[in-house]
Amino acid sequence: MNIIRRRGWEAPEHEVTPEHYFLSRRAIIAGGVSALMIGGYAGAQRLSDVEKLPDPTTDLYPAKVNSTYPVDRPLTDEKTVTSYNNFYEFGGDKYISQRAQALKIRPWTVKIDGMVEKPFEIGVDDLIRKMPLEERIYRLRCVEAWSMTIPWTGFPLAKLLELAKPLSSAKYVQMETFKDSAMAPGQRQTWYPWPYTEGLTIAEASNDLAFLVTGVYGKPAPRQNGAPLRLAVPWKYGFKSVKSIVRFHFTDKRPKSYWESLQASEYGFWANVNPKVDHPRWSQATEEVIGAGGKRVPTLLFNGYGEWVADLYKGLDNERLYA
Repeated sequence: MNIIRRRGWEAPEHEVTPEHYFLSRRAIIAGGVSALMIGGYAGAQRLSDVEKLPDPTTDLYPAKVNSTYPVDRPLTDEKTVTSYNNFYEFGGDKYISQRAQALKIRPWTVKIDGMVEKPFEIGVDDLIRKMPLEERIYRLRCVEAWSMTIPWTGFPLAKLLELAKPLSSAKYVQMETFKDSAMAPGQRQTWYPWPYTEGLTIAEASNDLAFLVTGVYGKPAPRQNGAPLRLAVPWKYGFKSVKSIVRFHFTDKRPKSYWESLQASEYGFWANVNPKVDHPRWSQATEEVIGAGGKRVPTLLFNGYGEWVADLYKGLDNERLYA
């Protein structure tokens, strides 16, 4: 038997950097790989299997600015937007930005199925390059009564509908995020209805304000903000803006979303912003502007976007439109 006795300074073979990472080390450094220290978890987690290469769509940023929807508030600081996040797949607190670096965003495939002319799958980079990217500054209003103002880059959800070709009988689109509990520790909590899903009516999805986000602050979106593809529907509470989407499913049945499945009395399908309709446990009349030193401002109906979306809800007086 050949017994190997290693000296103290010798590393075992399983700790050796894989050859393909060594050979691509310049690209890895350019992509910003660093050691990951995870707050709230014991010790540190190593990122040997999720090193980041440069985003394949970096050349598309910054995109042209679309100023159709003006905002009368200053932008929230980039550091704040990228470090104060809800992403329950990586934990229930707001400071999941480091944990979310475990999210593997390439390769990433988007499935389009259900009531469409022909179901198909498409790589996210191919999808992004098919679309007319632009930057829009939107207010984000969380159901928890705080807000931000963010310069998103992306494309109208209506453009994806044109690509998907839903049947005339389709009434809703359900969006679904990834499911991988090995990568996302929050998904090991089996009492949550994973994967995270959200839905819109076809009319809402066709509204020009509904926006699929691929970037922020003139760069590809970071993982904690929902890379590589998330939704932004600024007239609705933030939980409707599903992150890291892998599937668009068209249906004639109203989908039941993640939070509605958990607590329908507090989080409904429509979730339109309304300062006069309180959450069962707190007022929605005002909101804290994150990054503004605790400043509170009055909340606006439809988060200030009523001019463009109010007509969507005519004739729906019997619906719980604001929860």
